[in-house]
Amino acid sequence: MDLFLIIITIAGLLLLVGVLYAMHRKEISFPKQVFAGLGLGIVYGLVLHFAYGTESEVLKAAMPWFNLIGTGYMKLLQMIVMPLVFISILSAFTKITIGKNFGKMAALILGLLVGTTAIAAIIGISATLLFGLDATEIVQGEAEYARGAALEETQAGMIERTLPDQMIDLLPANPFLDFTGARPTSTIGVVIFAAFLGFAFLTLTRKDEKNAVLVKKGIDALYSLIMAVVKIVLRLTPYGVLAIIARTVAVSDFGAIYSLGKFVLASYVALAVMFVIHLLIITLSGLNPLTYVKKAGEALLFAFTSRSSAGTLPLNIDAQTNRLGVPDGIANFAGSFGLSIGQNGCAGIYPAMLAVMIAPSVGQNPLEPTFLLTLIAIVAISSFGVAGVGGGATFAAILVLSALNLPVVLAGLLISVEPLIDMGRTAINVSGSMTTGITTARITGELDKDMYDSALTKQTVEA
Repeated sequence: MDLFLIIITIAGLLLLVGVLYAMHRKEISFPKQVFAGLGLGIVYGLVLHFAYGTESEVLKAAMPWFNLIGTGYMKLLQMIVMPLVFISILSAFTKITIGKNFGKMAALILGLLVGTTAIAAIIGISATLLFGLDATEIVQGEAEYARGAALEETQAGMIERTLPDQMIDLLPANPFLDFTGARPTSTIGVVIFAAFLGFAFLTLTRKDEKNAVLVKKGIDALYSLIMAVVKIVLRLTPYGVLAIIARTVAVSDFGAIYSLGKFVLASYVALAVMFVIHLLIITLSGLNPLTYVKKAGEALLFAFTSRSSAGTLPLNIDAQTNRLGVPDGIANFAGSFGLSIGQNGCAGIYPAMLAVMIAPSVGQNPLEPTFLLTLIAIVAISSFGVAGVGGGATFAAILVLSALNLPVVLAGLLISVEPLIDMGRTAINVSGSMTTGITTARITGELDKDMYDSALTKQTVEA
């Protein structure tokens, strides 16, 4: 009977995949396909959750087949992330507008990324104090103890390294190793390597124009090739979203989520406020925030379900350039830098909330002005080099808590709700980088406002 149920469960997923494929054949707009994948995944996940329970042997046997679609799709995205980051940064230097306004553009992007992260820290602090969160009141179980021990072990290795040592770690001693994603800071290592090549190209254009033209043609050709691969992978997005969200809902421990509901609620209130800040920034730029929500929705939705800022990079850049009117250069810089710098959710709100929650356990008054100002500054600085994949928030939390001499072990108490909160954090990370790209383009006068204001049509990654 178990084998029959396993087959039925897998067949149900395949049936839903067929529904999405039928939508594709009928040329239903791509955003609608993605939202359909999300809705079907939630419904099917709930059916499986209540029909079998999270500890069901049927679910354990069926989930690898869900992973074949969901995790398989994520691996394809991971396959293209590093090449895309590299060629996006490098090609940005070949754009004439970037050559003229590079300094201003780079300063605006970095300033907005770090500045919004500081704002995110303030919001995280406020939400924690408003909800009266205290880490010492959370009950610890086996999983929480194990998680805390693992965090302490990770912290031990990081404490031994001074700030200058950690800054040196950002540099790509072996860029080809960083292309494999072997280090936590591999993404920013690839960004730095690409930037060096970009500056070399700008030098070449002044001293050897003939070869510079050849180099530009090669870079543009490689960019076109990588983007063609990106579009092929992105066509699978509705199916990936369906499998990922169905698996997540089916195996989630709703009881643990309920017991830590106060922290989950506070987190999502903070994330919602931060999203409103993004919309406010766009409004102050003289743009319609509702248009942004409509056109960025697909990328934000995927970020939410996948929990990967890096995996969302192709959709991020596509939305900026093909829907929101941001020039290629600015979109590539904002999207790529946003993977490792100034992640509003993972590196801003989350570590700030943890610090305020944990502070009372060591006798530190979280309302002390000096503590709060120090916390905000540390959060902003430590947001450099945070990985854009799962685990980035943990890395950021360890950095911040270590700098404040707070025990990281208490951060392990949130392991049961970590995936649920990480979904919202990742969406805010991506929204922050997209907002940065739009605002920078608007300030520099390079935003195609006609494209931004145009109606959302069937123009998608399938084009």
